[in-house]
Amino acid sequence: MAQESVTRESVVLPVPLPPLVQDKLAQRFDLIPLWNAPDREALIARIAPQIRLMATALPVIADGVKHPITADFMDRFPKLEIIGNIGVGYDNIDAGAAHARGIIVTNTPDVLTDETADTAFGLLLSAVRQLPQADRYVREGKWPAKAFPLTTSLRNRTMGIVGLGRIGKAIAQRGQAFGLKIAYHSRSQQQNIAYPYYDKLEDLARACDILVVATPGSAQTVNLINASVLDALGPDGILINIARGTVVDEAALITALSEKRILTAGLDVFAKEPEVPAELIAMPHVVLLPHVGSATHWTRDAMGQLMVDNLIAYAQARGPLTPVAETPWPRG
Repeated sequence: MAQESVTRESVVLPVPLPPLVQDKLAQRFDLIPLWNAPDREALIARIAPQIRLMATALPVIADGVKHPITADFMDRFPKLEIIGNIGVGYDNIDAGAAHARGIIVTNTPDVLTDETADTAFGLLLSAVRQLPQADRYVREGKWPAKAFPLTTSLRNRTMGIVGLGRIGKAIAQRGQAFGLKIAYHSRSQQQNIAYPYYDKLEDLARACDILVVATPGSAQTVNLINASVLDALGPDGILINIARGTVVDEAALITALSEKRILTAGLDVFAKEPEVPAELIAMPHVVLLPHVGSATHWTRDAMGQLMVDNLIAYAQARGPLTPVAETPWPRG
């Protein structure tokens, strides 16, 4: 007797995903890439009525391809039930609109916490001690003529953390190991946290001289770090941003750096990536990275695997593993 054929479920990919992730998905699902379809609109019209599963990622992981998952885009897939995202941040997806439509959104927390916290502290050390500049000094042959200038120090400093989530807490632990005092600001004070809490962001900035931004990017956090916050940080202040470029008012930051209202900055993210303002590039004392907070083979593989595991678990009716706060599971 012939065996009954098993139909594989399809997953829509609005953007290219890392090859390892696509290979793992392809072992379980049929993949439908939209980003390179000759006639994208015709493809969507043909497949949309049957699609339950979607997998996506931010441009930094998706070869620079941008495709916001908006309410209108979701509406084109009437049976869509889950969107798996590679990244702890998911500002590329309108999670509120997803919740309103009964769609689950998953992200990849925990697996990138230590890597991103390491990057934040690497940025801080680089900005404080001007390590990239010292490296260039040696390479340019300047050392034999004159010693590299003295720099500022981490000694006797207080680190303020904006957003004390998983990554923020990991940064705080590293700060304590370096002898820094820690304080924080978030939407509300957290239980069983000994660090001083500041309800107002400007008060935190005024109380510290290192401000590390680790809050999620969203409509509510656009330009959260504005001119007033930077002025409160003061002329010896250092800004570190490993969150999202949109959280910092870049124009205000450029002005504050140009006018020496803060000391320096270490930035891994920018408002219009991969474009970086020419004014920042021209500042020799500012440390700039190309959004590499989680960019190691080990961590990106773990992030991709967790996204795949979320889709497989859901397809097998076991429920998502890491739904985001806006789309809880079981559905409320």
